[in-house]
Amino acid sequence: MALSALCGYAFIRPENTASPEETNEFQVSNAAEIRILTTPQELFAAAAEEVVRAANEAISARGRFALALSGGSTPKSLYTLLATNARASFPWERSFFFWSDERHVPPTDPDSNYRMADESMLSKIPVPAGNVFRIAAENPDAAAAADLYEQTLRKFFAVEAGQFPHFDLILLGLGPDGHTASLFPGTAALQDKSHLILANWVEKLKTSRISFTLPLLNAARCVAFLVSGTDKAPALHAVLETDAPGEQYPSKLVQPTDGKLIWLVDRAAASELATRS
Repeated sequence: MALSALCGYAFIRPENTASPEETNEFQVSNAAEIRILTTPQELFAAAAEEVVRAANEAISARGRFALALSGGSTPKSLYTLLATNARASFPWERSFFFWSDERHVPPTDPDSNYRMADESMLSKIPVPAGNVFRIAAENPDAAAAADLYEQTLRKFFAVEAGQFPHFDLILLGLGPDGHTASLFPGTAALQDKSHLILANWVEKLKTSRISFTLPLLNAARCVAFLVSGTDKAPALHAVLETDAPGEQYPSKLVQPTDGKLIWLVDRAAASELATRS
């Protein structure tokens, strides 16, 4: 693979492609690895490989693998692939599943991120029920559901107030408006520095979303964004190649303090990047 640098990121493109011009107009404090895949199917395969790599590394080092799942159509395809191709080989019994965000709906609702992950993967794999930690978003009080999930995380990771646990891998998506998890542009949760989980009111949706906070995301050992489709291209360009403020494009604010940041994007999503395959 050939490498070129732009905005502090490492771009990966296939060999024998033209080398793009390099620019240092915008600098990003933490370097990230950006892999541009030709098709969505290649993106799903690369994401599956990253999940397997992170699981093996975590279990070898700490005896267990803590993974935070994301909602959306791109992760759904990843989950289906893992359930199909890794059902017999993945260390499911040592893997523990959480959610980086959830809609304020019951687990049976079609919009539930938990339901999507359960139908596409969890119900099809030999994972112990006690290894799955969903957000109790059926609670009419979204703030109470967020508080309960924060307690669940603190108990699982054995961290006290003021400390932030280290997920082995957090999967995230990128919204066309630049949001990630349920951290939407201009919302109050972007300013929080002390919580792990918040009920974040999203005015344009007229609802609360329950979401990981930025400090929790940035404490992860690895964060992987999965981005597919031309509708994400303008936001991806803004996040990676402009100086647009993070409050306008919250995905820009995800920069793990000591962990890895990986962007897995297909060619359609990368179509507006100055550096692309």
